[in-house]
Amino acid sequence: MESAPSLLAGAYSDADRTIDLRRQLHRHPEIGLHLPRTQAAVLEAFAELPIEVTTGTTTTSVVGVLRGARPGPTYLLRADMDALPVHEASGLPFGSQVPGAMHACGHDTHVAMLVGAARLLAARRDQLAGQVVFMVQPGEEGFHGARYMLDEGLLDVVPEAPVSGAFALHISSTLPSGTINVRPGPMMAAADQWRMTLRGRGGHASEPHAAADPIPVAAEIVLALQSMVTRRVDVFDPAVVTVAHIEAGSTNNVIPDTAYLEGTIRTLSRERRADVVASVQRVATHVAAAHELELHWEHIEGYPVTMNDPGVAAQVLRTAAELLGPRAAVLMPAPLMGAEDFSYVLQRVPGVMAWLGACPPGVDPATAPANHSNLVVFDEEPLPAGVALYAQMALQALSG
Repeated sequence: MESAPSLLAGAYSDADRTIDLRRQLHRHPEIGLHLPRTQAAVLEAFAELPIEVTTGTTTTSVVGVLRGARPGPTYLLRADMDALPVHEASGLPFGSQVPGAMHACGHDTHVAMLVGAARLLAARRDQLAGQVVFMVQPGEEGFHGARYMLDEGLLDVVPEAPVSGAFALHISSTLPSGTINVRPGPMMAAADQWRMTLRGRGGHASEPHAAADPIPVAAEIVLALQSMVTRRVDVFDPAVVTVAHIEAGSTNNVIPDTAYLEGTIRTLSRERRADVVASVQRVATHVAAAHELELHWEHIEGYPVTMNDPGVAAQVLRTAAELLGPRAAVLMPAPLMGAEDFSYVLQRVPGVMAWLGACPPGVDPATAPANHSNLVVFDEEPLPAGVALYAQMALQALSG
């Protein structure tokens, strides 16, 4: 198999094309499951390569298959391509030209790196014993795009050799540039949403005793949920419960009938997830009942825990050290409490999601605008390193 320095040199020699595609996508962000312009750019890039392409029927997903010189297993590389409903204020010369939409989570870089890896691998088909599947998905930002692709047969796109391993790379503006950051086991959290409506009895603000005021009860629920987490959740199997939206009332002298609350639950295990969802509902229901109010509860199940395979995580660290030097390979001490729908893929096949540091030069990672900020800027210098890592993971999996 080709040496790591040679592969990295190939990625850097192709850096202009990687960066050009990234900037093209950054200027024209699209949101959700249907991204026709982004899909067209991916299809155009794949058209010059010996890749068999299929597109989604329920979304604008793209699946590419590169067949090696010899038969063997199938390995999946993934990039997401949707943007966020954020109005860009980064000041970049190639900033978003679409008001209210921005690649604030770096998915434009993911696509560009995956396409770059496809070019490297296509030029090295004689080294491949098996197939590489390029998964280019829409709708990662809360739309369950990966699940749609799995339902459409993503893992069986090569019928004689279903996908047996997977790798994804995610960029971060708050990690040192050029580092590869990964950990075994839980890498990112499960994310659930909840909504609740407290139903009381409205009245005049001067006579609260004649009403059933939902506002102080809502405040009591907020505090009770924080106590529930700190007193009932094991710190070694943690949870985050956040009340992010409260709405009640319309003026200063009217007690409203209802109060509305919504928020999120983040957990790192299936057992903790089920326990905390049930606990939030129980605490809120009983606090409401103590004040003779009714509570309507709704739970919206989000992405599961992103669970990295320990063996593959160790392989990523070794590969990153070979490509970029030992200091670039970073074992993360703790999971991130954000969520990712690559978790659906990792429920089905062993694999890893790793993080590529891309803090801009001269900026402290601790204070850099983070992913999802309308001010976020990603250093483009390490993109070829990401390209090489994608390619090397597939080469190692299919070395025969």
